[in-house]
Amino acid sequence: MSELTSQPWFGWTLAVVIGLPLTLLILTEIHSALARRGSRMARPVNLLRNYVVPAGALLILVINAADISVEVTWVRVLATAVGLLLIILSLSVIKVAMFGYAETGSWRRRLPTIFIDLSRLILILIGLGILLSWVWGTDVGGLFAALGVTSIIIGLALQNAVGGIISGLLLLFEQPFALGDWLETNIYRDTVRGRIVEVNWRAVHVQTDDGIYIVPNAMLATQPFRNLSRPQGNILAAVMVKFASGDPPDDVLTLLERTADQLPRVDRRQARVLLTPQGSYQVLLPVSSPAEIGATTAVFQRWLWYASRRSGLHLDGAAPDEFSTPERVEQTLASIAGTLQLSAEDVAELAPSMRLDRYAAGETLVRAGERPANLSFVTAGRVAQTISPGGDGDVIRFEHVGLGEPIGLSALTGELSRVTATAAEAVTVLQIPITVLDTLLRNRPQLARQLSDAMDEQRRAIATTLSASSAGRRPVRSDRSL
Repeated sequence: MSELTSQPWFGWTLAVVIGLPLTLLILTEIHSALARRGSRMARPVNLLRNYVVPAGALLILVINAADISVEVTWVRVLATAVGLLLIILSLSVIKVAMFGYAETGSWRRRLPTIFIDLSRLILILIGLGILLSWVWGTDVGGLFAALGVTSIIIGLALQNAVGGIISGLLLLFEQPFALGDWLETNIYRDTVRGRIVEVNWRAVHVQTDDGIYIVPNAMLATQPFRNLSRPQGNILAAVMVKFASGDPPDDVLTLLERTADQLPRVDRRQARVLLTPQGSYQVLLPVSSPAEIGATTAVFQRWLWYASRRSGLHLDGAAPDEFSTPERVEQTLASIAGTLQLSAEDVAELAPSMRLDRYAAGETLVRAGERPANLSFVTAGRVAQTISPGGDGDVIRFEHVGLGEPIGLSALTGELSRVTATAAEAVTVLQIPITVLDTLLRNRPQLARQLSDAMDEQRRAIATTLSASSAGRRPVRSDRSL
């Protein structure tokens, strides 16, 4: 027994036979615990358990227990494999330690992947050089010197190209933009505005209405650009409009502000209207995202066309609106003469005091909390009426008003409107001034009762809708007519 234990290979063999299973068992438990916690260190531990420890144990047995010379080629190959595994394990541990738990916004999180890959390649080359020197006895000093000289020559020959790449990489390290941000820059005197859909070490891909622009990082690093998504809530859609020189500026400013305030947008900041030295008007519409600029400006310009004609103003110097002609008003009034109990003589007498107005889809005809100036009758299109139970922005649609039906019934009593009437499509309404309406009601008691019944029915519809809403039931739409 003493002869066996005195053998030089006995201690090494006993250490491997006992130590290897025990080490593997401990590493298995550590790996299981890390995997359950979702730790990034589980992968290096798994590499250590499955490859590094068994390969290292085999190398120990071959060199120390089997007493095989390290000069043997296959032993050197085995030692080289173990060295490579140690290099890979070291790099994995360094990556997890430095970047696996980096905080959001830290320089480690902002560091471009290509920097990490290049650093990993350099460390692998250094490790291989040391490994070749130790295991194979290779003189790597000359090799490193040759590589250094070659790198200098290549760098001088490609300094412009490499300089652009380095500039782009430094731009990525700074990270002034991210995926999904909206970018605006100039490319060969063309303004490019779009959403960033891809960022890599060479270029930024910008999605625009004309397609995808691939903007080199080096170009962005050497010229100014705008990140429209930063800071949040700082995006404005600018619209330039011009009115006739005879239109009073105060009236135009009021019209522009009122139209802009009605736009359906998430961003509720106030729009701004500026009078330029050239006599035109610049409207700045707040939007939540550059993606909303096109749609918001299109809606604003469409609504402004209708609103300017209703106000008697001349957008773009247009001629006076000839839609509400005496003939058309009289013809429209004659179509609802039965509802208002008017004779042909009454129609001819009252028509000059009334007018026809047009509204674009989405425009507000009557706003809750305001006193209607006229009683309106729908002569084309449909109007959706909504109520806001809590005043917190939530609305409930409870009825549609169709052809020949009235809007703004609270004008009869001078009360504030409880409903908001919005054009569901392009709408034309006949406006009846309150003074004319008072005369009609005094001379036609039956008409007064009909309109009073319509107001009572609307109140009941509002109460029923609010009751159904508070009870969690879907409100029933009311379709009424005089």
